[in-house]
Amino acid sequence: MAGANKKKADQSFWKFIKWFWILFVTGIFAVAALFLLASWGAFGELPTFESLENPQTNLASQIISSDGELLGKFYLDDNRTDVSYEDLPQNLVDALIASEDVRFREHSGIDWYGTLRALFFLGKRGGASTISQQLARQLFVGVRSRNKFETIKQKAMEWVIATRLERSYTKEEIMKMYLNIYDFGNNADGIRSASRIYFGKEPKDLKIEESAMLVGMLQNSSYYNPLRREEITWKKRNLVLSQLAKYEFINDSEKDSLQAMEINLNYNPESHRDGIATYFRMYLQGFMNSWIKKNPKPALKGQRDKWNLYLDGLRIYTTIDSRMQQNAEDAVGEHMKRLQAEFFHQNTPDRNATAPFLDLDKSEINRIMERAMKNSPRWRGMKANGKSEKEIRESFTKKVDMTVFDWNSETREKDTIMTPMDSIRYYKTFLRTAMMSMEPQTGHVKAWVGGVDYKHFQYDGVYQGSHQPGSTFKPFVYAAAIDQLRLSPCDSLPDMLYCIEAGKHGNPEKWCPKNADGKYSGKMYTLKKALANSVNTVTAQLIDRVGPKSVVSIVKNLGFTREIPEVPSIALGTPDVNLYEMVGAYGAFVNQGVYVKPIMVTRIEDKNGTVLYEYVPETKDVLSKDVAYAMLNLMEGVTEGGSGTRLRHSYQKNATEYKEIITGYPYGFTNPIAGKTGTTQNQSDGWFMGMVPNLVTGVWVGGEDRAIHFSSLRYGQGASMALPIWGLYMKKNYTEKDLGISDGEFPKPENLSINVDCSKTGNDTNEEVDPGDDLDDLDF
Repeated sequence: MAGANKKKADQSFWKFIKWFWILFVTGIFAVAALFLLASWGAFGELPTFESLENPQTNLASQIISSDGELLGKFYLDDNRTDVSYEDLPQNLVDALIASEDVRFREHSGIDWYGTLRALFFLGKRGGASTISQQLARQLFVGVRSRNKFETIKQKAMEWVIATRLERSYTKEEIMKMYLNIYDFGNNADGIRSASRIYFGKEPKDLKIEESAMLVGMLQNSSYYNPLRREEITWKKRNLVLSQLAKYEFINDSEKDSLQAMEINLNYNPESHRDGIATYFRMYLQGFMNSWIKKNPKPALKGQRDKWNLYLDGLRIYTTIDSRMQQNAEDAVGEHMKRLQAEFFHQNTPDRNATAPFLDLDKSEINRIMERAMKNSPRWRGMKANGKSEKEIRESFTKKVDMTVFDWNSETREKDTIMTPMDSIRYYKTFLRTAMMSMEPQTGHVKAWVGGVDYKHFQYDGVYQGSHQPGSTFKPFVYAAAIDQLRLSPCDSLPDMLYCIEAGKHGNPEKWCPKNADGKYSGKMYTLKKALANSVNTVTAQLIDRVGPKSVVSIVKNLGFTREIPEVPSIALGTPDVNLYEMVGAYGAFVNQGVYVKPIMVTRIEDKNGTVLYEYVPETKDVLSKDVAYAMLNLMEGVTEGGSGTRLRHSYQKNATEYKEIITGYPYGFTNPIAGKTGTTQNQSDGWFMGMVPNLVTGVWVGGEDRAIHFSSLRYGQGASMALPIWGLYMKKNYTEKDLGISDGEFPKPENLSINVDCSKTGNDTNEEVDPGDDLDDLDF
């Protein structure tokens, strides 16, 4: 009996051994067959050798400032910018290896030890996917299927692709590609975006605990999201730190102290509406789209035949200086908040029943609101969706939740409930602004502010907006007179009633311009004093003598592209112009009469650094050096004894509520400054153009409609609305010595043929007007 049992046991043992080897060999053959079938493409098309060598990933295009800072990016779904392995911190590399693939440097794409462990313990002691396999899935396989059979096929494809990747790339390249391609959520595509968005720094500057958090997110960035699940993300980060200690990348003491730390985020969202230079970036988007249409991409097999701004990882090098841009935006925000507060104070329903409109009756206001409603995105969107006009109009009268702009909020936003029609009126109460700053010798635009807040006011006042320039147009009349009549800043003309008859110079009717105060002093004014105090009658005499055609010819040569009528009234700034053109034109005065077209992009490169575009300056000799210098001398008078004199104040005299709100800034400039203020009819537009030897800056302030303005010249003049922005901006610039903004004299031409020293002529004794009042108002 015992022998029979022993025999039976022996048979069972050998049967077990036989089936073990059968199953083992079958398993080996099954795995081999699975691997072989996957390599033959039985489970789906595998990437070609070319695509393995050049995997197609979507890269955001970068906008780079002249001082090397990232201003923003252009992307659709993938906000990705590649970084090299050398720019990855060692603590990030260690965390990735310790947490995801401790035998990464030893295997050839597949960790068989990890695979067998995962099979034996059914994944309870860790998965088996190597970094190479995870990269293969990200690049070529895609989202893991929930179907078990599909999962097995995908896994086999990952194995094949992983081994091929290992043959094509070094370990460092594989690790770099994996970190660059992973989506960390919140528009953080790739390690560079993740580092900048979550911690506000470049990857090379990440601390150990920060690297551990980002590595922990690799398992599932949606679940381990520090913005939504901070505690869970904290625990996952600490698990990564434990792995670092387990494999002796850090010691236990370091682990304990790091695990005790909270997650210290420095969240910096990256979107098209956040960050600095938002208006400039939107202009740049149009520039790039135009460039792409004109510049085909070299045809390569398997790649797009046109450049894609959002996918091809272009590097766009701009002239914008990030420091000056920030100074400009800060100056705009500081002044406009104060100015807007005063505008609200003056336009309450008690003080102005038609607020924010002035001098309009109800029917005129209704026409403005009707036009605004039909131009709104809501109207256009509903119409495109087939809604009837009745339905659309009704939607504008129903209250809805919305987020609107608010100067008094820290975020400049507030949540409220109002009708869409009320929101249109609400936004019309806000004054708008634009500012552009340019280096006149090169045409490099250093700062571009198209409005107070791009998210809520998307119309760009620098390039899209056009407005009457008021007295800032007068220098072009004076330049024509000095150039053609050989006048000097010291020549004098009388301030008296002066008329140009109908028909002369194409004038449609008799034109007798008045000064802003409606008076004529009868005194003789040097050209320098006349321009400084914006004496309209003197300007009228000059354009009568040179003719409007000559003035139009000059401004056309100075870069103005809009149609300008050849009539005398243009002398007082009646044609619409944009700030971009004005700054470019004023640059010629500083650049010894040579116009240099404003430039914003110096170079475009592809993702590999190949130069695709380099700009060539566009220049034109418009004025002689002597005439240009004489114009600077004329406009220095504006800041020495005219409407720009407040730039010289080092303290406030006779401070009033008005001065504290509008001009409560002790600028205290002592260096040479040439400039011109401008104010149009009814104070609808306020301008200031300011120049130092290596920087020309223009500022415009006004309402969305001409009927939105201050009721008095005191608040609505260019010296109150626009000049303070220039003053604040330049003060900020001068505190940063590295910017190299000049505070010296304007270069004087040798053998100057035009007399600019009026003290030698005896014509420098005119009585000055109050420099606190700007007499630029147009009055016909």
